[in-house]
Amino acid sequence: MVSITIDDRILLRSFEVSDAQELYDAVNASRKHLGPWLDWVNKTTKPEQSLHFIQQSLQKAHTQEGLDLALVYDGKIIGGIGMHHWEQDTRRAEIGYWIVADYEGRGIVSKSLTGFTGFLFDKIGLNKIEIHFVAANTRSAHIAERLGFKIEGIIRQSIMRNGMPEDVVIAGLLKGETPGSPG
Repeated sequence: MVSITIDDRILLRSFEVSDAQELYDAVNASRKHLGPWLDWVNKTTKPEQSLHFIQQSLQKAHTQEGLDLALVYDGKIIGGIGMHHWEQDTRRAEIGYWIVADYEGRGIVSKSLTGFTGFLFDKIGLNKIEIHFVAANTRSAHIAERLGFKIEGIIRQSIMRNGMPEDVVIAGLLKGETPGSPG
């Protein structure tokens, strides 16, 4: 089980089976906010699907295929942060994140991602972290830029969003590019 304390209000921790209803409620409360960007939101229609996600997450962590963490604020699940497409040979992975609409714009995601990327570089031993986002998602673009990620390319029309092909931006951060690290 992973637990990363960000500050006195923010905690990143492994999901637990008992979180299924609270996780579903967080997703459901922000369906309109998250749905345009994250396909899985519209496919999460009942708490049992959140339970299944948690069970899969625990299995992925056990087999070291990925890591999904609850973003907890003042004891309440308000989002999630995860590492996926973990390539252990090249020490590279992608990260993803989401937060309920009511908590957006408070710096919670930026603080959490700073702590999470530090954990991935220092404890997991990654050398590179990538964020992939739809080109139209300016909020993710701003977060990536704020955290020092560099745009590495655009994969044209590589995913379908709302039935339309969309470009995906790839932003990367190397371990040596983080503040305070030896370049």
